[in-house]
Amino acid sequence: MNGTAVAIVTALIAVTLALTTYASRRNKSTAEHYVAGGRIGGLQNGLALAGDQLSAASFLGITGAVALTGFEGFYLAVGVPAAYLLMMLVIAEPLRNLGRYTLADAVAARFDGRGLRASMAVASLAISVIYMVIQFVGAGLLAQLLLGVDFPVAVIVIGGLMTVYTILGGMVGTTYIQVFKAAVLIVTALALLVLVTADYGGNPLGPMRDAAARFGDGVIAPHQGGLTASLDTVSLTMGLVLGMMGLPHVMVRFLTVRDDRAARDSAQVAMWIFAGFFAALPIFGYAALDQVGKAAIVADNKAGNLAAPRLAEAVGGNLLFSIVAAVVMVTILAVLAGLAIATSGAIAHDLYTVALKRGEVSPQRQLLVGRFAGAGIAVVAILIALWAKTLNIAFLGNVAFAVAASTTMPVLVLTIYWRHFNRTGAVAGLIGGLVSSIGLVLAGPDVMGDAHLFPLTVPALVSVPFGFLCAWAGTLAGRGDADAAGHPYDELARRAFPVGGRSRPAREAPV
Repeated sequence: MNGTAVAIVTALIAVTLALTTYASRRNKSTAEHYVAGGRIGGLQNGLALAGDQLSAASFLGITGAVALTGFEGFYLAVGVPAAYLLMMLVIAEPLRNLGRYTLADAVAARFDGRGLRASMAVASLAISVIYMVIQFVGAGLLAQLLLGVDFPVAVIVIGGLMTVYTILGGMVGTTYIQVFKAAVLIVTALALLVLVTADYGGNPLGPMRDAAARFGDGVIAPHQGGLTASLDTVSLTMGLVLGMMGLPHVMVRFLTVRDDRAARDSAQVAMWIFAGFFAALPIFGYAALDQVGKAAIVADNKAGNLAAPRLAEAVGGNLLFSIVAAVVMVTILAVLAGLAIATSGAIAHDLYTVALKRGEVSPQRQLLVGRFAGAGIAVVAILIALWAKTLNIAFLGNVAFAVAASTTMPVLVLTIYWRHFNRTGAVAGLIGGLVSSIGLVLAGPDVMGDAHLFPLTVPALVSVPFGFLCAWAGTLAGRGDADAAGHPYDELARRAFPVGGRSRPAREAPV
């Protein structure tokens, strides 16, 4: 047991629990629980967005991927700032103006129907569960390394903490925690970057230079793996950039802001934070390869997920190792809290209140169901995490991005921008994108190995066009159905893009 690390973890968790307790005084309504009452400012929400996205998949997974695979791991880092630029330009403002508590609310602003809302909720749940698994795997591995406890015990304890955050604090508490942990993680990453750069004579490219000298130029050059490898890289980047606009726990953050300007500002703040943070991850990865060594990294975890803490130990001793590990633990807990809110909204608001009960549920009952729905889905994620602990969590993150890019993203974008889109097309796009993306992952080499039926590890190159194709084909099939047309497009456009930039009050979307 690392006593220093345990003390720092305990102190940081105590701060987050204090923030949650403070937030619980505000968390008295469904609006506060799901979207913090729609009163968050642009800077605060931008920091919270950064707290959402700077996750275990980012810090641990990308650093480990670069350390083990060299330049190929860099592709995992380059798309996030571009994704937020696209998000700011395309979807942040209209989503905020159309949504209420969930992504399904934004689609329901144009199309009625319990089947569509249920399909949107199921897609959101699938994406969120995959992302939850990522966080549980990262947290379990770190706790195992720090405390010497069994992986299952660590995951269960972390799941219990996540449930406390969700039930007591809701989105209000989650926002406080994410802002706090984003600030702490940024400061910690800067300290690690300064120490790593100092070890290489002040040259931030020193780790790449020395890694190339020790292991050959192949570690800093793109691998020449043939057509399949090239297509896999394109597919990975496509899924990352487009999938960000469909991640439920990320997009729900745009429903928490007070107006459409705050939505744009928050995306811009997050984009600049990501540009700096993700630029540092390849430096950390090459430094870990050079100073820790591939054998030691693989000995800790064969997917490389503990390369970043081991690098901190190499350059800053046990104190920095303990700080980095503790901050990553809090990072994971904060992301899990956001995921739990997104899943609880999909279950309690979309499936239970609207799809099952036809809206005949009191606000108090919906709040109660929402508070406990996240715990049930966490159990599912924990069970999957016990199986997936040997997978690289950056890979799992990109699977989540690919599923989001193939399902929720096309439906949201087409709902907002395509005049002739209809409810039949929305349902077809969701189902087709979900089945194709998950099916191709299961048939791919990371699951089936050499016996794979589909050659790409990330299916976005095929599943994203297929999701759009299903949405288009479904729209054509539903053109004869007057009920499928939904509300007039001009009415939706006026709400999504108000003249003069004046947006509606935050909570006026239909149930």
